[in-house]
Amino acid sequence: MADINLKEVTLIVGVVAVCYWNSLFCGFVFDDVSAILDNKDLHPSTPLKTLFQNDFWGTPMSEERSHKSYRPLTVLTFRLNYLFSELTPMSYHLLNMIFHAVVSVIFLKVCRLFLNNQSSMIASLLFAVHPIHTEAVTGVVGRAELLSSIFFLAAFLSYTKSKGPDNSIVWTPIALTVFLVAVATLCKEQGITVVGICCVYEVFIAQGYTLPLLCTTAGQFLRGKGSIPFSMLQTLIKLIVLMFSTLLLVVIRVQVIQSQLPVFTRFDNPAAVSPTPTRQLTFNYLLPVNAWLLLNPSELCCDWTMGTIPLIESFLDVRNLATFIFFCFLGALGVFSLRYPSNSSKTVLMALSLMALPFIPASNLFFPVGFVVAERVLYVPSMGFCILVAHGWQKISNKSVFKKLSWVCLSLVIFTHALKTLHRNWDWESEYTLFMSALKVNKNNAKLWNNVGHALENEKNFERALKYFLQATHVQPDDIGAHMNVGRTYKNLNRTKEAEESYMTAKSLMPQIIPGKKYAARIAPNHLNVYINLANLIRANESRLEEADQLYRQAISMRPDFKQAYISRGELLLKMNKPIKAKEAYLKALELDRNNADLWYNLAIVHIELKEPNEALKNFNHALELNPKHKLALFNSAILMQESGEVRLRPEARKRLLSYINEEPQDANGYFNLGMLAMDDKKDSEAEIWMKKAIKLQADFRSALFNLALLYSQTAKELMALPVLEELLKYYPDHIKGLILKGDILMNQKKDIRGAKKCFEKILEMDPGNVQGKHNLCVVYFEEKDLLKAERCLVETLALAPHEEYIQRHLNIVRDKISSSSFVEQPIFPAGKTSGVEGDKIPTENVKEIKSEPRPTQIIKTNDNKSQSKASKQLGKSTDKEIPHKTTKEIKEIEKKRVAALKRLEEIERILNGE
Repeated sequence: MADINLKEVTLIVGVVAVCYWNSLFCGFVFDDVSAILDNKDLHPSTPLKTLFQNDFWGTPMSEERSHKSYRPLTVLTFRLNYLFSELTPMSYHLLNMIFHAVVSVIFLKVCRLFLNNQSSMIASLLFAVHPIHTEAVTGVVGRAELLSSIFFLAAFLSYTKSKGPDNSIVWTPIALTVFLVAVATLCKEQGITVVGICCVYEVFIAQGYTLPLLCTTAGQFLRGKGSIPFSMLQTLIKLIVLMFSTLLLVVIRVQVIQSQLPVFTRFDNPAAVSPTPTRQLTFNYLLPVNAWLLLNPSELCCDWTMGTIPLIESFLDVRNLATFIFFCFLGALGVFSLRYPSNSSKTVLMALSLMALPFIPASNLFFPVGFVVAERVLYVPSMGFCILVAHGWQKISNKSVFKKLSWVCLSLVIFTHALKTLHRNWDWESEYTLFMSALKVNKNNAKLWNNVGHALENEKNFERALKYFLQATHVQPDDIGAHMNVGRTYKNLNRTKEAEESYMTAKSLMPQIIPGKKYAARIAPNHLNVYINLANLIRANESRLEEADQLYRQAISMRPDFKQAYISRGELLLKMNKPIKAKEAYLKALELDRNNADLWYNLAIVHIELKEPNEALKNFNHALELNPKHKLALFNSAILMQESGEVRLRPEARKRLLSYINEEPQDANGYFNLGMLAMDDKKDSEAEIWMKKAIKLQADFRSALFNLALLYSQTAKELMALPVLEELLKYYPDHIKGLILKGDILMNQKKDIRGAKKCFEKILEMDPGNVQGKHNLCVVYFEEKDLLKAERCLVETLALAPHEEYIQRHLNIVRDKISSSSFVEQPIFPAGKTSGVEGDKIPTENVKEIKSEPRPTQIIKTNDNKSQSKASKQLGKSTDKEIPHKTTKEIKEIEKKRVAALKRLEEIERILNGE
């Protein structure tokens, strides 16, 4: 085997860079969304051990909905990407491109075992540029193929060094091979098939046996006419070690998936659930289909499920001819490679082994898979194809007649393949471009129509999305997911009647419960979301809440571990004012998933409804332990601490609000509540800064405007409060407390009696029974020297509030002045407030939002909150409604104000009495 040199490595890396540079500008599409965007295992806050407990998509392996694809080392590389660039797609695509270049270089080294230098380089270049690899390289989730291939080839190269002098066994390379096989398997399951490649290499290449020789030796041994040669015994020992190691890996793998196969539906792989002979005929036909994609990668498609390849239901189907020709050709190559001991037959044999053995896990021969055809699984088999092509080219080019023509054809193939790869990369730029390109190849796959609809839906283009979803239902009328998508889109278009009809259609397509048969094993778990979506739709009608609850309970009866049903039911029960039952629902959900921060948050909201703030705070804290950046838990727990009135909790509340605004810098509520905390701590300057930031983000923030004005009025900056009040009243002209405060300032600071009078009169227009406004208007009449009108006004005010002593006293004083005609022109409130504003600060009502469990984005999205990594259900509103505090501190503040008010009243009485 000749070593590879730097020039060869540079050429291969350069070719890969030229073919895949534009992949750097692609986003996260298709399966990337579930594996990257929605996968919590990438986050540094998730313990590393969780990677080895969950599947490739972040779902616990123990759960039935798990895909059972166990690839922790691949997920670990995603996590490293996230550590350096979080969710920036370019870094993920760059690493994929690097890995493909590494595989191409290692593949060159493998080719040198069977081909000459020139043919090896051709095979490696063809592998580097082949368009079939775009799904594995440009699609980020294809990294599983790339990583597994690196260790796959490394394991094989290691094994080739296990033969020592005189056919002795070198155990170190074998031990390294076993280790590399385990690593390859932890990157992707097909890595284990390299053991088969090593076995073929050992028997037919290293030892040079042919099939006739093996048959002759075995026959003689069985007839007792001879013994097994020593070299063959050594070979058997090596093979036994390899097979035992493989068996051990298989046992461990079965334990990891807990002896459960993933649940696939007939939509994923129709042939898998078809009767004999349809199943066998279709599966056999898929082999020439895959071979054709390697030979002619002109029409590539990201999704070959559902109706892409119609089932072969008869022996008379013309497609069976393709299957026959394929097996004849494959058989001829097999016979040639196994029968003759020449170098050419050895090369063909290894090429066939690389094509066939790694493809076995995707062949449906031993267990069903969740796809019909998948281009990315051809990544390793294409190595054998490239060796076969390069070897064939070598044979042809050795003949002088065809030498020039062979070079022209080869150059044309590599050039066109490179162009096709470059062009194909742009299809992966976005989900819309990817699925539209797929529809050009195949219009019989409802999943593709659905996914184009999802892409448009993400752009809020619901009208166009609806057309694609409806087309999906026409292509596949029994596709439950398509009808659910139609229903969701109708709902987004506020066409609730049509939405309900679509959901009912989807529900009618669900399999009926058969006594004694496990329901979940016959349906995709996400299809059960039809009950959730339908219930969420009809519960908007208050008269149908019980009906919605029945749907949730029906979903739970079908799958007692259906966590989302418990969560949604908990939300509904809160709406039905049944917090105890809601609590039970959330506790049941927590039994299924105690590491879900959103569930602990929901339970905290329930405790708030139950008037149990301490328990609520404990659950908020638990949510934050699991997810320190849980935005709603940060915000609401801070408000809960603030409302408790406990001074010791204020620093932590402030810390959490600061964390909240770091996560949500555009949410004015965070800054406003920081301002409220600062006012609690008498930090007026800081409070002013926070209030101004809140107003800058939300110019019509009612509470922020009012409390900033109130802050100014309390810190002897009444004139600064006036423009703030003007802004408040521009947005909220009926803001009574704003009008009272403005009238007070105009009366006492600006001496604008007329302006103050307008404020108080406007209050009475809106609320004739407002005692404050009425009393202050009486004061205006007194300032205008209209004692009779002031008297009538005070009589009317006293009738509204007969128990207010100060009104009676004021009325007596005015009457004394009228009777004595000794009125002195003095202001009633020379140094005080007109009548004050109740409460010195009015906080925003708490935001109470229920968070639903985050669900991976499905290619067929089946939940109304389909694209949110964290779907939330709002229980309350984030408003600026003025709500007085009722803490111990505030009671003391109110008492202080009451004493101050009495002093002012005494001063007024002295003025009125002419003292």
